[in-house]
This record gives sequence, structure tokens and C-alpha cells, in this order.
Amino acid sequence: MSWFLIVIAVILLWVSSLLKILHESRSTSRDVVCNNGEIRKRNVLLIIAHPDDESMFFSPTINHLISRGHNIHVLCCSNGNADGMGNIRKEELYRACVILKVPLHQVKILDHHDMQDGFGQKWNLDLLAKIVEEEVSTHSIDSIITFDNYGISGHCNHRDVHHGIHKMLCETSQGNVEAWELISTNILRKYSGPLDVWLSIVYAMHQPSEQILCLLNKQPRKSFLAMAQHLSQWVWFRKLFVLFSSYTYVNTLRKFNN
Repeated sequence: MSWFLIVIAVILLWVSSLLKILHESRSTSRDVVCNNGEIRKRNVLLIIAHPDDESMFFSPTINHLISRGHNIHVLCCSNGNADGMGNIRKEELYRACVILKVPLHQVKILDHHDMQDGFGQKWNLDLLAKIVEEEVSTHSIDSIITFDNYGISGHCNHRDVHHGIHKMLCETSQGNVEAWELISTNILRKYSGPLDVWLSIVYAMHQPSEQILCLLNKQPRKSFLAMAQHLSQWVWFRKLFVLFSSYTYVNTLRKFNN
């Protein structure tokens, strides 16, 4: 009987969390790119390590920005060729971006021998910093969004993306560019699904508003559809990941500390 009550309680929490997301979809929330209280449309550069990172981790952020009319560019730092499927995964990313409504001419996928997909692959941070600086300059980027120091899953390529951007910010003159990192959570929160919405909101409420942003995914179904475009990766455990991952339902962004 006690186990039955626990299961019922968990189901009710899931439902209430999803209802919270649906309620937020009908209300306004603070914009990710405010400047002195004035909301304006900005050029935002999302920097990821592999095709499918955008759907597995950043879809709440992408949906938030697109819904507010911001101009999103995606820089994917490798084509995911660890298993020899780089060309396939490249096309899958384009299809996912169609679902997420990111213009394809604003999606750039790199395939550099010093930045190849794989555990144990040490990326050239100087090269990465230079490429990011060029993208910022070419597209008049106002805001960068990427992984934090741990990189959500701890993947070394995710972490190198963070370090490369940090290097660029510290060593170049791009002082007018804001940079935000997606906060990694512990394993319990990571796989709590929409339940983490509540914890993320409470956490954001106790942080300086100019340093933390809590973005709910008002279209979680779109995240599933986007990830499903990555057919080479759409195996059973990734289906479960997208269902139970808190990153499908909420993103908490923290401003880079240079």
C-alpha cells in the first residue's frame, strides 16, 4: 500500500509539473537577453560540441529564444564522427534545426582534425577560441550560450567547448558579448524530468536576477521531435533520456564569470 501511494504521489508531481509548464506557456517571463530592463532582439550564438546536443540539452533555451523573435546561430564544433557517421549526423542536425525553427543558413558544423568527436580527444582551445571570435565578429553576436565547466554529462568535448569560449572571452576584445552557461545538475535532478522545474525555479529565486535565468520548455513535444531527427542516435536509452531528463523541460543558465 505504501509503495502504491508513493507511485501515485510521483505521478501527481509529474502532472503538476507539466501543468506548470503549460501555465507558463500562457504567461510572460523575463527575457534571456535584457539590457537595463529593455528587451530587444539580439543575435545569439549557441555553441555545442556534437550534433544532437542542441536537442538533448538546449531545446528549452532554443524554444524560448525563437518564441521571442531572437536571431539564433548554432555553431557545432564537430560533426560527431566518432563512429564514422559524421556526414549522416551532419544532415540529422540540419533536420533537427528545421523542427526547432533555426534557419539552416545560420547553422555551422565544423570538421577540423584538431577538434574531433570522441572521449579522450583533447581539442585545440586556441583554435576554438579563434573560430568563436570570428563567428562573433561576422554575425555581430550579442550573446553566447554553451556548456558549463562540467558539460552536463562530463564529456571532455563539452568541457573543451566551455574552456575555449572562456579563453576567447578572457583574451580578446569581445567585452560587449554576454556569455551564459547551462548549469550541470546532480544525477537525481538530471533524471527527475519535469519535477526539476520546481527546484530550478526555487534555485533561480535565490540568486541575483542578472546572473541566473530559468527557462521552461513550453513545447517539450518539439524537443522529442527534434531529437528523433537524429536517427543514428535515436536508440532506446536516448529515448528514455529525453523523456526523463530535466534538460528536456527546463534550462538554468548562469552568466559566465570571466
